Amino acid sequence: MELPGIGIYEPTLRFGESDDIARQAATIEELGYGAVWIPDIGGDVIGAVDLVLSATRRISVGTGVVNLWMHDPSTIASGRESLIARHGREPLLGLGVSHKPLVDSLTPGRFEKPLQSTMAYLDALDTATPPLGPEDRLLAALRPRMLELARDRCAGAFPYHMTPEHTERARAALGPDKLLVVEQPVAVGPDIDAARALAREQLAMYLALPNYVNAWRWLGFSEQDMAGGGSDRFVDAVFVTGDEDTLRRRMAAHRDAGADHVCVQVLAADSSARTAAWRRLAPVLL
Repeated sequence: MELPGIGIYEPTLRFGESDDIARQAATIEELGYGAVWIPDIGGDVIGAVDLVLSATRRISVGTGVVNLWMHDPSTIASGRESLIARHGREPLLGLGVSHKPLVDSLTPGRFEKPLQSTMAYLDALDTATPPLGPEDRLLAALRPRMLELARDRCAGAFPYHMTPEHTERARAALGPDKLLVVEQPVAVGPDIDAARALAREQLAMYLALPNYVNAWRWLGFSEQDMAGGGSDRFVDAVFVTGDEDTLRRRMAAHRDAGADHVCVQVLAADSSARTAAWRRLAPVLL
């Protein structure tokens, strides 16, 4: 699995209107970004990847990440194979165990034994027809046991909303030869208070999810850091808030810490503002 240095993570490419998805995906490719990543909370994720592949010619397309509770492993394996046959390009499969509050809100009591459930899902991918083997998948991993599973059973790891310090720890856990893809949320603008407000609006959901909170604690953030929507110190550590030089330094920090690929999630008021930001930031990122 090979990736260029910088990609774009964009939720609306998964859940937007078809025409908008095609237009935005083509724009990301035109601007020179090397990959585009889409999230998943169930539904036709193979169809969503197909739409992005159809709208582009060469850019890498990945899932960040397939929720393993919401998709049969054999369907994911056969669906990826059908995409390869149709497009001649290999989609990048990021997958993960998600979070108890999200999974149990749909099916109460379903979420249990996350590590063992992930291992069972990987076993099923290994034995699917056709198989989807370790070299073709990334694992959403935040803390040591999942990072070790990503090392042992996957091509690498896909951490989300983490810091360069986490990237350094993830690289140490994975070793030198595994792929490390990190997502970096960005709210760049001249008004840092407005940027932080936008970041806190997005951060609210993740502060209610124990997996993220425990990972941030592991990195040394305190309860006070994460209270009240997050201190400025905490928000500025997880997000890029500030000017383009701040963004440039954060990208360099992830690379220096061992990231192979950084997918940037640009926060903006609407799709036109995001597109404008992709254009404005391309010289900085690329």
